[in-house]
Amino acid sequence: MNDLLTIAPEVEDALAEGRPVVALESTIIAHGLPWPANLETAQALEKAVRDHGAVPATIAVIDGQPQIGLDEASLRMLADPEAEFRKASTRDLAALRISQQHGATTVAATMRLAHLAGIRVFATGGIGGVHRGWAEDMDISADLFELARTPVAVVCAGAKTILDVPATLELLESLGVPVVGYRCDRFPGFYVRETDSDVQVRVETTGEAAAIFAAHRRFAPNSGMVVAVPPPAATALPREDVEGWIDAALRNARDEGIAGKATTPYLLKRIVELSEGRSLAANVALARHNAALAAELATAVAALEGE
Repeated sequence: MNDLLTIAPEVEDALAEGRPVVALESTIIAHGLPWPANLETAQALEKAVRDHGAVPATIAVIDGQPQIGLDEASLRMLADPEAEFRKASTRDLAALRISQQHGATTVAATMRLAHLAGIRVFATGGIGGVHRGWAEDMDISADLFELARTPVAVVCAGAKTILDVPATLELLESLGVPVVGYRCDRFPGFYVRETDSDVQVRVETTGEAAAIFAAHRRFAPNSGMVVAVPPPAATALPREDVEGWIDAALRNARDEGIAGKATTPYLLKRIVELSEGRSLAANVALARHNAALAAELATAVAALEGE
């Protein structure tokens, strides 16, 4: 894969030695958060991974070339509001390569590139899923289908609350993707600690999650797994407030004709405005929490593979 990927020396050494590595996405930096919170968060996520014993590998496409692990200059370029980074899902990687453009990778693209590099664990804020009103417009995230065909464990605070959570979980079930709750019985809702939907199985430790992931890969070698982690209680938001902001943001999006890939960034930005910044603080806190837990999970996965 040397001609397809550029892997940072630190990441390459860790992978060769069987040490834990955690993949991190770049969409949150280029499209998910405002400046300078985006750069500060990118740095904080990498620090959280290091502090918990693993090597961070933030993934992006620079001049058409997928980069597995970014230096400080690349992180700053990603965070620069003036830089032009396309929101890149798996389908966009080939076109970006040929056009030699920059791309900020979504959950789906980050999973695919992490797998190609040999990384088993990926931390994100929340996965994409089935959008509300899917029966009319069939807006379903590529993240779900990538989970069905790429053997990476994705640590997340559930699905973004702007989505249809029951439909998202139904599709994950149909695709054969396990949904494991870390110390929770209900699926988290990104900003909120729980929704009305149950997880498939509850675990109390990252070791248990790693064992399920290892067993799942034996039964379904090309399938991933969701490790759902409730957001920290101190920064989680009341469900009623979040639903009110989502309803208002959805109305605004319809009025402004927002659709397709622009929908999620628009809704998240509008919710930040409606919540007077509370959702931004919650987003940053849960992302850091997930990165730290993913480092522990990656350590447990590496230990099992070492055996």
